[in-house]
Amino acid sequence: MHLRPPNRFAAMALGALFGVICLPAAAENKSAWHLFNPTPPDQMREMSTDRPDTTESAYTVPAGHFQLEMSFFDYSRDLSPDPADSIRNQAWSYGLMNFKVGLSHNTDLQVIFDTYTQERSTTDEVTDKLSGFSDVTLRFKMNMWGNDEGTTALALMPYVKIPTGTRLSNNEWEGGLIVPLAVAINDRVNLGLMAEMDLVSDANTGGYDIEWMQTATVGISLTERLGMYVELVGVAGASTDFRALLDGGLTFAVTDNLVFDAGVRIGLNRAAEDIGVFSGMSFRY
Repeated sequence: MHLRPPNRFAAMALGALFGVICLPAAAENKSAWHLFNPTPPDQMREMSTDRPDTTESAYTVPAGHFQLEMSFFDYSRDLSPDPADSIRNQAWSYGLMNFKVGLSHNTDLQVIFDTYTQERSTTDEVTDKLSGFSDVTLRFKMNMWGNDEGTTALALMPYVKIPTGTRLSNNEWEGGLIVPLAVAINDRVNLGLMAEMDLVSDANTGGYDIEWMQTATVGISLTERLGMYVELVGVAGASTDFRALLDGGLTFAVTDNLVFDAGVRIGLNRAAEDIGVFSGMSFRY
């Protein structure tokens, strides 16, 4: 029997159809992933966290997945910047939570709250104590570019602080905008930059002031699991003195979805807190 050679167009069409059928999950339209249609596990990007440094991540939680970032403890101590005063402020915070959920491929929603905080102010004669639950913060992160590829990534993260009326709350609504930028220097070194504008309540005037924060952090992968970072933080406001801090710490990835961390903060001028130490973890599901 004599067989005719296959039509070229038909062969191409069949090949294309076969290719579509056999496409890996990566070719799925990423915009179709959302809270109720989660990103397939094999397509999730590498976990990126907003802790332990002050500089926030420019990357979002994959759509339909959850991420919990929490501190085991956070301790800070600060002497009054005025040498004539003998005031010493100390604060302990336990179980500060940042619960995140991926809403779409490039957005996530975050709820931040603490489980227990204690503040103590001591003078030569009197010690004042406050303890309990503080305010709740809602944040919405939108990655503008670089979520999945490229050497840079940028995100916009507006937030609002909701007063809870507890003794640790200032009973004022506050908010702002956070803009983090991530830059991959090479396979082992990453640079993070952040600008933040906060609208904070001014108890003296009864109005609001604008406060600015600028940060720069360098993260280094020491091994496949162990990392470290060093960061500079500056905070300036119309009604407050400029505060400068240096902090650094270590991270250890037990798995791709579980990371432990610990670090220290050091004030670089009188207006900043003197010292702080902290430890925590991040987990993704």
